Amino acid sequence: PVTVVADPADCAFQFDPIGKTAFNSSCDIAKSYLAKAGVTYETVAAPTGTVAQVRIGERVISGVADPAGKADWEKGLGAALTAAGYPAKADSALVNKPLVVGILFVLVLYVTMVYGPIAAALVEMFPTRVRYTSMSLPYHIGNGWFGGFLPTTAFAMVAATGNIYYGLWYPIVVALLTVVIGGLLIKDRKDVDIHE
Repeated sequence: PVTVVADPADCAFQFDPIGKTAFNSSCDIAKSYLAKAGVTYETVAAPTGTVAQVRIGERVISGVADPAGKADWEKGLGAALTAAGYPAKADSALVNKPLVVGILFVLVLYVTMVYGPIAAALVEMFPTRVRYTSMSLPYHIGNGWFGGFLPTTAFAMVAATGNIYYGLWYPIVVALLTVVIGGLLIKDRKDVDIHE
């Protein structure tokens, strides 16, 4: 197992939607590297002012407090992870390609079930004078804001928790919220005059 031992005050929530913030503390550098490498890890609190350490089994790798040494430190950590049996990438020979294509087909099928009737449903929901705005605004908020923030939010959640799957909770919660909000607010518009 991989453990990051760090001062909790040194660890930031790495949410940076515009790419301007530099997370240069030793804890942030360690967590960022491990999250990007797809390595699940635990975080253990260390005394205040302690430079972060990464423990891979019994091996301890001291963190880097100076961003200038980040590249060399990451190479060393990558080599230590490889030596411990963590692959740099998935072995493509072990991937069940027909199963992956089948899963993607099912997911695309679900999307077509939504996109097929959505235009007609949106037209029926709003009167003609506000129809374009009424259709455009929620669509762009949903796709632009919630969808646009997905990568940075999911990464920040993974880096904060150390669980490589924790970022999946963001789209799950957003999807559940849309089901609840839609269930409460969408009314049956059968036989409505779409020209009014």
